[in-house]
Amino acid sequence: MSDHSTDSLDVALAHAERLLQRDPKLAVEQADAILEAAPHHPKARLIKGKALQRQGKSREALATFDALSREQPRWAEARYEWGQACAAAGEVESAINALRDAVDLNDQYPAAWGALGDLLYATGAAPEADAAYANQIRTSTSDPRLMQAALALCANKLAPAEALLRTHLKTMPTDVAAIRMLAEVGARLGRYGDAEKLLARCLELAPSFAAARHNYAIVLFRQGKVLEALREIEVVRKEHPENATYRNFTAAALARLGEYADAIELYEQLVVDRSEQPRVWLSYGHALKTAGRTAGAIAAYRKAVALDPRFGDGYWSLANLKTFRFTFAEIDAMRAALNAGDLGEDDRFHIDFALGKALEDAGDYADSFAHYAEGARRRRALVTYDPEQITEQVRRTSALFTTEFLVARRGQGAEAPDPIFIVGLPRSGSTLLEQILSSHSAIEGTMELPDIAAIARDLGEKKLRNETSKYPAILADLSPEALRGLGESYIERTRIQRRSAKPLFIDKMPNNWLHVGLIALALPNAKIIDARRHPVATCFSAFKQHFARGQTFTYDLTELGRYYRDYLALMAHFDAVAPGRVHRVFYEGLVADTEAQVRRTLAYCGLPFESGCLEFFATDRPVRTASSEQVRQPIFREGVDQWRRYDPWLQPLKESLGPEGMDYPEAFKADE
Repeated sequence: MSDHSTDSLDVALAHAERLLQRDPKLAVEQADAILEAAPHHPKARLIKGKALQRQGKSREALATFDALSREQPRWAEARYEWGQACAAAGEVESAINALRDAVDLNDQYPAAWGALGDLLYATGAAPEADAAYANQIRTSTSDPRLMQAALALCANKLAPAEALLRTHLKTMPTDVAAIRMLAEVGARLGRYGDAEKLLARCLELAPSFAAARHNYAIVLFRQGKVLEALREIEVVRKEHPENATYRNFTAAALARLGEYADAIELYEQLVVDRSEQPRVWLSYGHALKTAGRTAGAIAAYRKAVALDPRFGDGYWSLANLKTFRFTFAEIDAMRAALNAGDLGEDDRFHIDFALGKALEDAGDYADSFAHYAEGARRRRALVTYDPEQITEQVRRTSALFTTEFLVARRGQGAEAPDPIFIVGLPRSGSTLLEQILSSHSAIEGTMELPDIAAIARDLGEKKLRNETSKYPAILADLSPEALRGLGESYIERTRIQRRSAKPLFIDKMPNNWLHVGLIALALPNAKIIDARRHPVATCFSAFKQHFARGQTFTYDLTELGRYYRDYLALMAHFDAVAPGRVHRVFYEGLVADTEAQVRRTLAYCGLPFESGCLEFFATDRPVRTASSEQVRQPIFREGVDQWRRYDPWLQPLKESLGPEGMDYPEAFKADE
């Protein structure tokens, strides 16, 4: 080709690039004209594919990029554009593979890393998404002073990354890339309040920084600030209305707010647009389950595993309905998946838990326990949990909260009587109790709210895992006004979860047993109910339950026993220093004589008995916990002693519980 021809081609390509920005249709025509003169020209074909994509012609764009990628297998940009086209066409797995190819070909490709992170996040692969986002930050950073911090963040070396970033920001306080990186460090450490402030500052400096705004929405969501998170995600959705990550986030946020009709409608659109993506069907199933549409949830979960027969989370979601029974074919499919050599760890432990439930239902308790134990072992290896921290917090709380300490602060805190806290261990019958109480005309059931724990975390001001929290000792230094402010803050934060005009509402976060003292100070008129069940029944039920997040103490029988002992010790302490402050409901008593226990509990709450509480299974309300299907049925008395079928394998738990842990009221003990 002559120099003149080359110059003409360069001019034509530059013109096509300009047209791409303002008139994609004309850009296609220009690219076609170039391809007539220079057939198969890579750059012209790339421009044509991008122009087709901007016109919404995803399938044509996909065909163009597919062919281009095959002819130019080492061209990262072609792989990137192919991945974007696959995502737009709903072919998410192909998109992820293409984007992985792109970053393999060019590690310094921030747009590809970011797009890969978005897709991984949308499919629920949060750790992989975080790694991709970290690489996006790393490759976006041209400042050599930030490179070391970016590399540390990619390696999840958070303490060095934080130190480097703070040093950098002392001299460059408006560097939005560094601010976003520091926020990512905070989020990974669970310091969401710090991350929120940093990202707010980042967006103040750079309002169009879409990646930072997406991070901001996630951080808000994880703190329970769902309405604020929705507002932020709507900003980026306006720019990218078809982005599956943003749409999925919106649906999840709507579901968290209790707007199930809107959430389900959005998921229904997503499962049409992303019909081959198992994770979308899974999220759709979760929304249907919570809304009480069980048949639809089962169909959605089964669609997810039909699309991917090794999709562990799909099988576990079916098992987690509790009332569902697997077919022999589904059990065989789970066994086949476990025998596959390349099954991912996440899929493997989910399937172990699901197969444990399937075999329990089939009466094969030895094999069932083996799968529960293997799932728990694998899950425990992936979580960070130090039982000593719980024991130490119980010790410090007991030392602080004496009778004298409480009497000196009597009358302080917020006056609102609205909350009824149900505390204890998960799988202790708390969902049944909540369903019964929320059938009363004065009580609204909400969900397991994160707000008390968030307030405690903020009071602790803990920056690093190895630092000592200021909580609960800091409570001794708070003025009456500050304590009242904490209580009022809780009432305001939780207002968004209240969907009716009922004067009282239930916060069923079981882990709030650790914060009974904080509740007593900040919300002195709130009610606290300790839901308790036989220790072995509670602990084993928790052991065989895979929790999506939190409850990291449940994956080891010995650690479970220790956690239960700590819980008993703190509850006994408050019984001693504040008699009657905490009302206790024993699950076995509730099952044996429901009306008597309901009358006692309503009297504690200052409410008259209502017969509707005995027909709790007819109450139509969303239920998010593992017992969601069970509490929509009359009381299941046969479940009280189900744990005894596994007694031969539970000695480590019993030894860890010790005599004090096994000391359960005689009235509720069967023959040991």
